[in-house]
Amino acid sequence: MNTFAHPHLLALPALSDNYIWLWHAGRHAVVIDPGEAAPVQRALDEHGLQLSAILLTHHHHDHVGGVTELSHDSRIPVYGPARESLPRCDIRVQGGSRFTLAATGLDCIVYDVPGHTVGHVAYLARPDQGPALLFCGDTLFSGGCGRLFEGTPAQMLASLTQFTNLPGDTLVCCAHEYTLSNLKWARAVDPGNDALQDWQQRAAHLREQGLPTLPVPLARELAINPFLRTGEPAIQQAARLWAGHALDSEVEVFAALREWKNQYK
Repeated sequence: MNTFAHPHLLALPALSDNYIWLWHAGRHAVVIDPGEAAPVQRALDEHGLQLSAILLTHHHHDHVGGVTELSHDSRIPVYGPARESLPRCDIRVQGGSRFTLAATGLDCIVYDVPGHTVGHVAYLARPDQGPALLFCGDTLFSGGCGRLFEGTPAQMLASLTQFTNLPGDTLVCCAHEYTLSNLKWARAVDPGNDALQDWQQRAAHLREQGLPTLPVPLARELAINPFLRTGEPAIQQAARLWAGHALDSEVEVFAALREWKNQYK
C-alpha cells in the first residue's frame, strides 16, 4: 500500500496512464479531471457515493472527456479555469479564487499555473483533518513536470515555484502515472541523491504490485525533483554539462532540464 494513501482519497486509473482523483466524505464525492466517465461511475456505485462537484485543471481531452456524461445533472457544479475552453464550466476560477465544497468538507484555493497550457490552474484543497491536497493536473509530477505545450519555461518555473512554499506534508495529486520514467531521468541528472534512489526503488515496488505511486508528499519532491531544485549547484552543473554551454539564470537551467527530459530515452 502507498504509505501516503488517504482513506477519503481514491486514484482512479483511466485511459492509458491518467489518474482521476476522487475525494469523498459521507455519501458525497468530488472528482478532479475526469478524462472518462466510466471509472468514476464505477467508483461511485461501488462506494455508494453521490457526485457533488467536478474540478477541472485544464482543457486537454484526457482531463475533460468524461465531464459531459458525468454532469448530466445540472445540480452538479463544474469548476474550471477562466481562460480555457471547456466542454462545460459553471464556475470559472483563477488564481486567488477560494470556495468551499461543503458537502465534502473541502476548502479550496486556486493557483494560476501556466506552462503546460496557458490557462492551467491547480487546486489546493484543505480537508477538515489531515494534510492539504494539491490537485495539480499536468503541472507537477513525481520527479518531473508537464511538457510546455502552450507556455514558456519562465511561466512553468514560476508556476512550480508557487508550490515550494506549501507545507511539506501536502499530498501532491498528479494526473499521470509517469513516476518511474521521470525518476530514471532524474537519476541521470542527480546520480548521487540517496533520497532519489530510495524513492525510485520504492516506486518500482509499488508498480510491481499494481499500486499507484501517488499521491506523494511535497517534501519528497523538494528533495528529489530536479525541476523544483533549479537553484541548487549540483542541478545547475548537470544542466550546464548537458547543454554544453553556460546557463545564466534559473529559467535557462529549467529550460535546459525540460529539453533534456524531452529528449531522454
